[in-house]
Amino acid sequence: MTSQDELPLVSVVMPIRNEEHFIERCLGAVLQQDYPADKIEVLIADGMSDDRTVEIIESLTGADRVRIVPNPERIQSYGLNHIIPLAKGDYIVRIDGHTIIEADYIRQCVKTLQETGADNVGGGMDAVGITAIGKAIATAGNSAFAVPAAFHVSATAQYTDTVYLGAWSARVFERIGLFNTELVTNEDYELNYRIRKSSGKIYYNPAIKSIYYSRQTWSQLARQYYRYGRGKVKMLRQYPESLRPRQTVAPLFVVGLLSGLVLALISRPLRWIYVGVLFLYLLLGLIFAIRAVSKQSEDVSIWRTLLTFIIMHIAWGLGFWREVIKPGAF
Repeated sequence: MTSQDELPLVSVVMPIRNEEHFIERCLGAVLQQDYPADKIEVLIADGMSDDRTVEIIESLTGADRVRIVPNPERIQSYGLNHIIPLAKGDYIVRIDGHTIIEADYIRQCVKTLQETGADNVGGGMDAVGITAIGKAIATAGNSAFAVPAAFHVSATAQYTDTVYLGAWSARVFERIGLFNTELVTNEDYELNYRIRKSSGKIYYNPAIKSIYYSRQTWSQLARQYYRYGRGKVKMLRQYPESLRPRQTVAPLFVVGLLSGLVLALISRPLRWIYVGVLFLYLLLGLIFAIRAVSKQSEDVSIWRTLLTFIIMHIAWGLGFWREVIKPGAF
């Protein structure tokens, strides 16, 4: 059994901005880990917050273990690249501002890295909501119908293509470099792709547990997934071979939705086919919504969950095609 003195130093890196509503719970969970406090350092890249985020951080018990570094670009990839080179730890663990980690999170990350030899490990993304719409968004986000990635839906430990957040050996960044600052979103997937391309391994372990506070309104969700769709195209321009079949579903859905509508207006047989396909989509979405809601301990609306699926798919697909047709910064 490893003694406390032999445990490796862990650097927790946190890119944040304007997180006054979550930072006390988020950072508090980091500072209260069952991993020895003297074996954890915390580096925060603050994206020039103009709320009470920094004030709250400085008021927390254990704040003397926290170092805040300015992130003037206000983008996560830049923030991570500002603080990772400053990390002294043998292992680097990423935590985002809307995430509350379990008390054994860091210990589980270190254990999984050591036992698997993987280059990056992570756990599930267990979304939760606050408002009625937020709860529906969280419920949909935990369904394979919305996001069919292992870290959203799987209860089985496995090697995979990407994980939520991430925990790495510090040597990984020496080997493959830091995050791609050209990407506003998908920077984590792009890093994981470079790891896999260099013969590295990504490992998902459901024992690495946290909760993630999802968006709380449909407008916030639509903007989020629109950015995700655009970010995917930006990454594919650099690595077209990284495209996975699941990532084509939303763009194809949007094409079918719009082109099918035009064809339905000029052809009665195509109109019935179009209506039939839409009915099957809504029926499938309803079935998954019922399944997702049935797993919740709280009262969550099935119809809100179904609408959330639709918004996710359309927003992601529209963002994808917007970036294909008219590339630009965002």
